[in-house]
Order: sequence, then C-alpha cells, then structure tokens
Amino acid sequence: MAMFDPALLREDPAGVETRLRSRGIDPSTELAELTRLDAERRRLIPIVETLKRESNEASAQVAIARREGRDPTPLFQANKERAQRIKEHEAELDAIEARRQALLLTLPNLPHQSVPVGASSADNVEVRRWGTPRTFDFAPKPHWEIGGALGILDFERAARMSGARFSVLSGAGARLARALINFMLDVHTTEHGYREVEPPFLVNTAALTGTGNLPKFEQDLFRIAGDWDLYLIPTAEVPLTNLHREEILDGRQLPLKYTAYTPCFRSEAGSYGADVRGLIRQHQFDKVELVKITTAEQSYDELESLVRNAESILERLGLPYRTVVLCTGDMGFAAAKTYDIEVWLPSGNSYREISSCSNTEAFQARRAQIRYKPAGGGRNQFAHTLNGSGLAVGRTLIAILENYQQADGSVIIPEALRPYMGGLERIA
Repeated sequence: MAMFDPALLREDPAGVETRLRSRGIDPSTELAELTRLDAERRRLIPIVETLKRESNEASAQVAIARREGRDPTPLFQANKERAQRIKEHEAELDAIEARRQALLLTLPNLPHQSVPVGASSADNVEVRRWGTPRTFDFAPKPHWEIGGALGILDFERAARMSGARFSVLSGAGARLARALINFMLDVHTTEHGYREVEPPFLVNTAALTGTGNLPKFEQDLFRIAGDWDLYLIPTAEVPLTNLHREEILDGRQLPLKYTAYTPCFRSEAGSYGADVRGLIRQHQFDKVELVKITTAEQSYDELESLVRNAESILERLGLPYRTVVLCTGDMGFAAAKTYDIEVWLPSGNSYREISSCSNTEAFQARRAQIRYKPAGGGRNQFAHTLNGSGLAVGRTLIAILENYQQADGSVIIPEALRPYMGGLERIA
C-alpha cells in the first residue's frame, strides 16, 4: 500500500526528498528510516528464500534416506532448526513491512512537474477568468442577511438542534438547493458522460485509507460510536473511488466517469475562527462530486476536461469565476496537481473556492489496489484517479443569492434553474 512506486525511493532518493520538501515538509527522518527498512528487507528476503530452498532439498534427502534404510533423524533435526529460523526471519520481515507501510501512509503525494513551487495560496497561479463581476447601485448584502430576510435560511434553529456550523434551508431555499443538485447531475450525466451513483454515506477505515483521509486526517472525520468501523463521508470522492477497490479493470473501458450527489460531513478541525458566519464552512453540506479512473497516459487530459465540466456549471448559471493552479505548498495531501475554481462573491469583494479538481495519479490506486490490464497487453498497471466538485451546492447557492440579489431584497433565479424551480423567476 505504498504512496508511490517504492522503486523511486531506491533510484532517486534525492529527487523524492526535493519534491516532498517543495510541499513545505521536512521528510528527511521518514525517508532515512524507509531507506533503512528497505535495505534490511532486501537483506532478509534472500536469506529466507535460501533457507526454504534448503528445507525443500532436505525433505527430498529424507525420502532418499528412508528408501535406502538410513536413519533420517539428523536430517529431521536440521530441518526443524531451519524452520525455526525461517519463522523468525519472516516475523522480522512482517514487522519491517508493517513499519514501512505505516511510514508511507504519512507521506503526501509527489507534486507533478508542472505544479508551481510555492509555500501558500499567495503562490497559486491564475489560469483564466470568466465573466465580469456585477456592479451594484446599492450596497450588496452577504448571503446570510439575504437568506434570513427572505425566510429561507436559518442558523439559529439549526444551532439549537445541532450546534454551530449547521443550517436549515426552507421553502424556496430548500427548493433552490434541490434544483442545483438536479441541474448539476443532469448536465454531468447527459452532456459530460458521467454515470450517476448513489453511494453509501458511511464508509469503513479501509475506504478512507485508500483515498488518503486516514490515518493522517482522522480529526477531520465524524466516526460512528460503538463497535462500528464506520465514518460519515467527508466527500463522495471516498465511496466513488472505492467502487473499484482491489479490482483489476479492463484498460479498454477506461476512463470510468462517476458522479454522485451526497451530503458531506467534516469536523473542520483547525478551522475555528474562519468563516464563522454563513454557509461557507459547515459541518454538513451538499456536493455533487465528479470522479474519474483512467490510465497514466490519459490522466492529465482527463484532469483538464474535468475542470471544464465543473466550470461549465458556473457559466450556465452566469456566475463569474477564476481558475487557479495550486502551488506545491497549497495542495491537498493526495493530489499531484490541483486546480481550484473560485466563484465571485460580492459580499467579500473576492473570489472564493467552489470546486477543487485534482489528479492523484496512482497515489490512491496504490493504497486501494485499483489496477487495470492495458489494452495492448502487458502486466497490470495501477490506475490514475481524479476527483473534483461539480459543484459544492451550498457555495453555489451562496453565489446565486449574492450575485443575483436585488435592491428590494429579492433574488433573481438564473434562467438555467427556472425549469427546476417550477418556472419561478424570483425569490421574494
């Protein structure tokens, strides 16, 4: 369950360390220990293989001794001692491998060579913009004031039943969220070629380890109490990627493209004090997710098309956005390359992330053992997995309320959503 091909660490340890350091971490201790463990493992394997070969040869000698009427006891005794040595060495190997895997699970993915090197979001690089932010002839309000005044968004009642960072949408607000979900799913399935999935909202440790959420980010998850080995999903990326866990796929059928609407659950550990008002950072939120499983040769073309699929939703809704490529220091743990799509929010006079689209290359596939048989033959390969929001429903709803607000407090419904709202043109 290695994060990347272990041969890389043997062949180019300095290159691996440089790429990991570009992410803002010091991996020297872990890499030194991995190198030591690998050397010890490679020393023990031939010893065990030799002992096993000798054991097999001794068994043949026992048979010969019996046929010739000789006492096989010395041979039996030597083999017994040999078996004990094999057992001890195999226990050493198991312990080494367990330690090696535990270390590998703590290290992030290696950045792709095209990713800009940087320390923080200040070093991200803008790729393109679409749309022109609206000029208001009145002071635009934030979404929590707009939704509260319209009676469609309630934080106080949600707090009484669930605590902070929960919300209640009702009336036209709830219908707008449902309209967004159906609109996004329809576009992605009928026009972009994704297969719709309704996955479980609870997944086990193995599934979360496969996508890189565990063991490093357990504090960000909600775990089910009791004897269950289950967590609430932080995103549909987890169950969608794990659809093909421990499978060997037919390379001729790749790429596989999946989309799903799910609620998502995150503890938002470490984010307290940030975005405390409104829907930006909630413990529970809705999202339409996009996941692709493909080959190494196709994966970066598939990343570009996945980003365009997400961008097209904003364009159809008439919401200005910009797309940036994240630098090495701002990428997520599992990503080799990430584009963030940021929608314009008038209340902050700024762009805010609404979708993060990543190629994890073989990072998740190695952990989840997702392989494919190449179309042209040859040995099985680890797949490349990609994911992105297509889009985050709550943040899209925020963008609609703020960008389409009117001076009288009403909100115009984007034309693309009106068929999903029973023809309603305005929330008033």
